[in-house]
Amino acid sequence: MKLTTISASLLAIASPLVSATALTYKLGANEKACFYSNVEHKAAKVAFYFAVQAGGSFDVDYEVVGPGDKIILDGQKERQGDFVFTANDPGEYKFCFNNQMSTFAEKFVDFEIAVENEERASIPSKQGTSPEQTSALEESIFKLSGQLSTITRNQKYFRTRENRNFSTVRSTERRIFNFSVIESLMMVCMAGLQVFIVRFFFQGARKGYV
Repeated sequence: MKLTTISASLLAIASPLVSATALTYKLGANEKACFYSNVEHKAAKVAFYFAVQAGGSFDVDYEVVGPGDKIILDGQKERQGDFVFTANDPGEYKFCFNNQMSTFAEKFVDFEIAVENEERASIPSKQGTSPEQTSALEESIFKLSGQLSTITRNQKYFRTRENRNFSTVRSTERRIFNFSVIESLMMVCMAGLQVFIVRFFFQGARKGYV
């Protein structure tokens, strides 16, 4: 029971105070969309992840701008990105996606912004536990935290691949359907044209015979 209580307290204390935003946004053609996050403390860690799930060639331009219009990160025609940077200046940070390169293709972008506003707290010692036990438990919790982060990243990666593959399959189905419709219309037109030509020849031959 004691170890369970200690584990719960360690897990609560070992996790930093993090504010996070995870969204899916529909980015229209020729649209530029910006999202804002406020950093209250200097030297806070900011994690920024995005992935284009569907639309066009699955790429988008992005830009991260800090206080004073200082460009921190930028890129063009990227399918996804996963970044962690230190916010040296407190203030408002702007995360922008730009789809102005597309004239008609809409894109669905998954993104997450996480701001660690406080440093990791120190773990208090509990009565009845030795420093060795606390250290081993702390190491296990940190290892579990790292493994959970790895699992989360893998889930995001596989979700992105799944959505892109489904989008490719749907696009292929639409093309096959459109091609089949066009082929059927062409066959009907060719059949009608053949009937018209045959009738024209027979009418011409009958007139010549008369």
